[in-house]
Amino acid sequence: MQTISASTCLPDDLDQALLVGRVWRRDGEHEGPCVVAVRGGDVFDITKAVPTTADLFDRADALDVARHAPGVALGPVAALIEAEAGARANGAAARLLAPCDVQAIKACGVTFAVSLLERVIEEQAGGDPSKALEVRATITALIGTDLSKIEPGSDAAMRLKAELERRGAWSQYMEVGIGPDAEVFSKSQPMSSVGFGADIGLLPASVWNNPEPEIVLAVNGAGRIVGATLGNDVNLRDIEGRSALLLGKCKDNNGSCAIGPFVRLFDERFTLDTIREASLSLRVDGADDGFELDGVSHMSEISRDPADLVAQTCGKHHQYPDGFMLFLGTMFSPIKDRDAPGGGFTHHLGDVVTISTPTLGALVNTVRLCTEIEPWTFGVRALYRSLAERGLLAARSR
Repeated sequence: MQTISASTCLPDDLDQALLVGRVWRRDGEHEGPCVVAVRGGDVFDITKAVPTTADLFDRADALDVARHAPGVALGPVAALIEAEAGARANGAAARLLAPCDVQAIKACGVTFAVSLLERVIEEQAGGDPSKALEVRATITALIGTDLSKIEPGSDAAMRLKAELERRGAWSQYMEVGIGPDAEVFSKSQPMSSVGFGADIGLLPASVWNNPEPEIVLAVNGAGRIVGATLGNDVNLRDIEGRSALLLGKCKDNNGSCAIGPFVRLFDERFTLDTIREASLSLRVDGADDGFELDGVSHMSEISRDPADLVAQTCGKHHQYPDGFMLFLGTMFSPIKDRDAPGGGFTHHLGDVVTISTPTLGALVNTVRLCTEIEPWTFGVRALYRSLAERGLLAARSR
């Protein structure tokens, strides 16, 4: 298994990156979640200035607040990253949380040609992994693999749709993959996401599942994209393959949404164009069998521009006054055989999943059953009780 170091989990231009996030502090009179900013490689608690990241993202002077607001020094960010693996066991003074709080958690599906094909395969296989190889060959022979140059909703896409319908190969996944409307769904609940170093959860009933490495945009209450981070939209292929109506059961479970380690705010060095040009790496290290999986995807191959996905999520048709986090979709549906020839990939318990890109660092999590990991008990009401007890609700966004 590869060694994870702090330097590989943080942006390669850390000194220039404007990072914000959340930690759980235990070293004061009142313990609880805190908003932090990373400055010069050190972490500062700035909760007195902005009680939630949603408040920070809404401020017109968010960059200035992140850079200069008075804060309590919590030590080097590298030490926080390195200590995270044992934080829950040893009662560390601070541990990383997901870098979002009261925002909605939304996700886009079928935004890459490869993932489009795999969703069609899941549907045709009825969630049975043993049928995937045969179905993949049939579907590929029929429609090919290069759909990346088809602009969703275009005349060319509509002509392809008509031809696929004529051949009996049309799918609901094709509809959102090349049709005019993107798939946007509620991935998880506010406050339910887990962060760097946390366990991620699979339903015990699932026998065919995989990580979904994605870039996640941070969007404020006005619908403005303010930054980006990394996410794992944990996927249960067998359950969604049985029926798309089981998407909620497939996608929203304890520990099924990981985001982190930090949100990098957009500034003069880091912009939406940086995201458009990013390459995203995935690595899975098996704890019980030594299995290794590596892959790279390129955001340049996404079929819908990130700004369009945000516009399809919010606007006059739907507002998010607390802001939202938006998963942009993945091209990863790993098919490398693991347990048997032709059997494809599925997780084993104990897998370590690493999702990374140089400008955002790395998100690292360990796969467990969602019924056996730490339950989610700290919700929005608990957050505001905690802030009130610490006298931190006087701060207001501008």
